[in-house]
Amino acid sequence: MKGLARYWGYLAFVILVTAWWTRSVGPVALLVLSLLVTGFFLFQAPVWCCAMNRDGTLCRNNSAGLLLGCSKRQHKWQKLRMTFVPHAWRQMNRGLWASPREGLTTLGAIVGILSAIVATAISVAGQFAGKA
Repeated sequence: MKGLARYWGYLAFVILVTAWWTRSVGPVALLVLSLLVTGFFLFQAPVWCCAMNRDGTLCRNNSAGLLLGCSKRQHKWQKLRMTFVPHAWRQMNRGLWASPREGLTTLGAIVGILSAIVATAISVAGQFAGKA
Protein backbone atom coordinates (compact mmCIF):
# COMPACT_ATOMS: atom_id res chain seq x y z
CA MET A 1 0.00 0.00 0.00
CA LYS A 2 2.91 2.37 0.70
CA GLY A 3 4.02 2.15 -2.93
CA LEU A 4 0.56 3.07 -4.19
CA ALA A 5 0.39 6.08 -1.87
CA ARG A 6 3.24 7.65 -3.88
CA TYR A 7 1.00 7.75 -6.95
CA TRP A 8 -2.21 9.19 -5.45
CA GLY A 9 -2.03 12.17 -7.80
CA TYR A 10 -2.55 10.02 -10.88
CA LEU A 11 -5.85 8.80 -9.41
CA ALA A 12 -6.78 12.41 -8.60
CA PHE A 13 -5.90 13.32 -12.21
CA VAL A 14 -8.25 10.64 -13.56
CA ILE A 15 -11.00 11.81 -11.20
CA LEU A 16 -10.45 15.42 -12.34
CA VAL A 17 -10.68 14.54 -16.03
CA THR A 18 -13.77 12.40 -15.36
CA ALA A 19 -15.39 15.22 -13.39
CA TRP A 20 -14.86 17.65 -16.27
CA TRP A 21 -16.06 15.08 -18.81
CA THR A 22 -19.27 14.23 -16.96
CA ARG A 23 -19.81 17.70 -15.46
CA SER A 24 -20.88 15.95 -12.27
CA VAL A 25 -19.39 18.35 -9.72
CA GLY A 26 -19.41 22.08 -9.16
CA PRO A 27 -16.64 24.59 -9.83
CA VAL A 28 -15.40 24.63 -6.22
CA ALA A 29 -14.82 20.86 -6.23
CA LEU A 30 -13.12 21.17 -9.62
CA LEU A 31 -10.88 23.92 -8.26
CA VAL A 32 -9.89 21.83 -5.22
CA LEU A 33 -9.17 18.78 -7.39
CA SER A 34 -7.20 20.94 -9.83
CA LEU A 35 -5.04 22.39 -7.05
CA LEU A 36 -4.39 18.92 -5.62
CA VAL A 37 -3.39 17.56 -9.04
CA THR A 38 -1.18 20.56 -9.81
CA GLY A 39 0.52 20.38 -6.43
CA PHE A 40 1.17 16.66 -6.84
CA PHE A 41 2.74 16.98 -10.27
CA LEU A 42 4.82 20.05 -9.39
CA PHE A 43 6.11 18.95 -5.97
CA GLN A 44 5.54 15.23 -5.35
CA ALA A 45 5.31 13.09 -8.51
CA PRO A 46 8.23 10.66 -8.86
CA VAL A 47 10.32 11.82 -11.86
CA TRP A 48 13.93 12.11 -12.92
CA CYS A 49 15.78 15.20 -11.73
CA CYS A 50 16.76 16.35 -15.25
CA ALA A 51 18.93 19.20 -13.98
CA MET A 52 21.98 19.93 -16.10
CA ASN A 53 25.17 18.15 -15.03
CA ARG A 54 28.56 19.78 -15.51
CA ASP A 55 29.17 17.72 -18.64
CA GLY A 56 25.92 18.98 -20.24
CA THR A 57 23.89 15.80 -19.72
CA LEU A 58 20.65 15.56 -17.78
CA CYS A 59 20.75 14.19 -14.23
CA ARG A 60 18.98 10.82 -13.96
CA ASN A 61 18.60 10.75 -10.17
CA ASN A 62 15.12 10.39 -8.71
CA SER A 63 13.34 13.60 -7.82
CA ALA A 64 10.02 14.67 -6.34
CA GLY A 65 7.95 16.78 -8.71
CA LEU A 66 8.78 18.87 -11.74
CA LEU A 67 10.05 21.88 -9.79
CA LEU A 68 12.31 20.15 -7.29
CA GLY A 69 15.66 18.57 -8.05
CA CYS A 70 17.27 15.44 -6.64
CA SER A 71 19.15 15.11 -3.36
CA LYS A 72 22.05 17.22 -4.67
CA ARG A 73 21.67 20.72 -3.21
CA GLN A 74 22.82 22.42 -6.41
CA HIS A 75 20.23 20.54 -8.49
CA LYS A 76 17.37 21.58 -6.17
CA TRP A 77 18.23 25.25 -6.65
CA GLN A 78 19.00 24.83 -10.35
CA LYS A 79 15.56 23.38 -11.14
CA LEU A 80 13.76 26.05 -9.14
CA ARG A 81 15.88 28.82 -10.69
CA MET A 82 15.20 27.48 -14.22
CA THR A 83 11.49 28.09 -13.59
CA PHE A 84 11.97 31.84 -13.07
CA VAL A 85 14.88 32.69 -15.39
CA PRO A 86 13.64 33.11 -18.99
CA HIS A 87 16.91 32.15 -20.72
CA ALA A 88 16.89 28.82 -18.79
CA TRP A 89 13.42 27.80 -19.98
CA ARG A 90 14.87 25.94 -22.98
CA GLN A 91 16.98 23.75 -20.67
CA MET A 92 14.04 23.13 -18.38
CA ASN A 93 11.78 22.28 -21.31
CA ARG A 94 14.31 19.69 -22.44
CA GLY A 95 13.97 17.93 -19.08
CA LEU A 96 10.18 18.11 -19.01
CA TRP A 97 9.90 15.72 -21.95
CA ALA A 98 12.94 13.48 -21.20
CA SER A 99 10.88 10.28 -20.95
CA PRO A 100 7.22 9.23 -21.14
CA ARG A 101 6.94 9.51 -17.35
CA GLU A 102 8.16 13.11 -17.38
CA GLY A 103 5.91 13.88 -20.35
CA LEU A 104 2.84 12.54 -18.54
CA THR A 105 3.79 14.48 -15.43
CA THR A 106 4.23 17.67 -17.47
CA LEU A 107 0.88 17.21 -19.20
CA GLY A 108 -0.77 16.49 -15.86
CA ALA A 109 0.60 19.72 -14.39
CA ILE A 110 -0.51 21.73 -17.44
CA VAL A 111 -4.02 20.22 -17.32
CA GLY A 112 -4.20 20.88 -13.57
CA ILE A 113 -3.21 24.53 -13.98
CA LEU A 114 -5.61 25.12 -16.87
CA SER A 115 -8.39 23.33 -14.99
CA ALA A 116 -7.83 25.54 -11.94
CA ILE A 117 -7.99 28.68 -14.09
CA VAL A 118 -11.21 27.60 -15.83
CA ALA A 119 -12.86 26.43 -12.58
CA THR A 120 -12.01 29.78 -10.97
CA ALA A 121 -13.43 31.66 -13.96
CA ILE A 122 -16.64 29.62 -13.81
CA SER A 123 -16.95 30.21 -10.09
CA VAL A 124 -16.37 33.96 -10.43
CA ALA A 125 -18.79 34.18 -13.37
CA GLY A 126 -21.38 32.35 -11.26
CA GLN A 127 -20.87 34.82 -8.41
CA PHE A 128 -21.41 37.80 -10.72
CA ALA A 129 -24.43 36.17 -12.38
CA GLY A 130 -25.97 35.58 -8.96
CA LYS A 131 -25.62 39.27 -7.98
CA ALA A 132 -27.10 40.61 -11.24
